[in-house]
Formats: sequence, C-alpha cells, structure tokens
Amino acid sequence: MHQSKGIVIGGITGGIGSALAKRLTAEGHRITGFARNTEGLQLLTDELEIATAVCDACDADALEAQLATFKETLGSIDAYVHAIGSIYLKPAHLTLPADWMEVINQNLSSAFYGLRAATKIMMKQGSGNCLFFSTAAAQAGIANHEAIAAAKGGIEAMVRSAASTYSNRGLRINAIAPSLTDTPLAQPIIGSAPALEFSKKMHPLGEIGVADHVASLAQWLISDEARFVTGQTYVMDGGLSTIVPKPKA
Repeated sequence: MHQSKGIVIGGITGGIGSALAKRLTAEGHRITGFARNTEGLQLLTDELEIATAVCDACDADALEAQLATFKETLGSIDAYVHAIGSIYLKPAHLTLPADWMEVINQNLSSAFYGLRAATKIMMKQGSGNCLFFSTAAAQAGIANHEAIAAAKGGIEAMVRSAASTYSNRGLRINAIAPSLTDTPLAQPIIGSAPALEFSKKMHPLGEIGVADHVASLAQWLISDEARFVTGQTYVMDGGLSTIVPKPKA
C-alpha cells in the first residue's frame, strides 16, 4: 500500500484532471482540487467524497490563498498537478492580440502562478513535486498552433529552470506533453466523425490519446517511484512529434 499523500489538482474537473483524481482517490491519497466549473466540481465532490473549491488559476493572489487553505486541510501538499489549459488553433496572422493574451494567461501565466504558490509551501516542507502539462505541438511544428505552442513551450522551459532552482530543496518539477486527447475540451475538434478520423490519421499509431492513459503517467510521475525524475517533459503523442507514419500497403 502506498503512503497516503496530500495532492492538489488544478483543473480537477477536466478530462485528465478528473481521471487522475479518481485514480489517486482509489489509491488512498488525500485529494483536493479546484476549477472554475462549479457544476463539475459539485459532481466530482459528490462522486469521490472529496473537498474542492472554485478558483481561477489566472488570479495569482487567489491561487496562492487557495493553496494555503488546501495545505491546512490536507496537512501537507506533497504534489501539485496543474491540469489547466486551453486549445487554440489559428495561424498567427488571424490571431488577435486579445486572443494571444488569453492563451498566454490560461496556459503559461496560470502555470507560473501555480508553480509560485506550490513551491512556497513545499520549500517549507522540505519536499514535494509539481507536474504541468505541455503539448506535442511544442515538440514538433504543427500548422495553426503558433499561440498555443508558444505558451506550452514556455511551460517546458519553466519546468527545466524550476527543477534546477528547487532541486536542492527536495522538490521535483516535471511535465507531460500529450497530443490531441479525448476530453471535453477537445470536443470542438473531434466532435464529428470526419474530424475524428482526420485526427487519428495524423498519429502514427492511428488513434488519439485517452485521458485515463495520460492520467496514469501523471500518477506515476508524482509517485515515489519517480523520485529520481525531475526537469523532464514526457511526450505522450502516439508518435506524432517524432516519427513519420509508415504508409499502408
């Protein structure tokens, strides 16, 4: 049996966040989390019998206060998972400045605020780890991903720097970079059968990601089994960013 850990999940109502919450609860950990989706929070709270809170990760002060509250509730924050972000697919020349700033705020700024708040707590504990989410589009050039690739690429650079900064304080910092994953957030892209088939064909393995599979990697990265892993971005993309699909005969 694993030792029970206090774990906070930002974006706990999302496809990956909720899948991870279910896995960690079943493993006996002390779980809590936050999101902006009040209806989703209530459903998850009732299903898993955990405490959650409404919080906007783009509000640095609110996020810091909420994590301090979670620390009091859980006793410790042994892991912080920032499963927060957006999908924005437009070429640079069609991206308005306001849309660019929204992508940066929802993805890169919120991640930085999460890192900032979590490390303040974890340094005092002398241990802990943080996990963030990038995208396969930050690994390979994919058309119409300029804004989101820039934001998520910033997260990967932040992870490497933070892993160095806090390594001598007993903290680990890592990231996962999935490709398109079957979550509620992705429904505008994969909601129709033709769009889904097109997305599958982009991936060498002929399918798109599954939220629970990504959550299984996240579960491992925040566990003690991964205690020798820090400063890494694990790509989970069906080969999209690294290999060319073999043509079918």
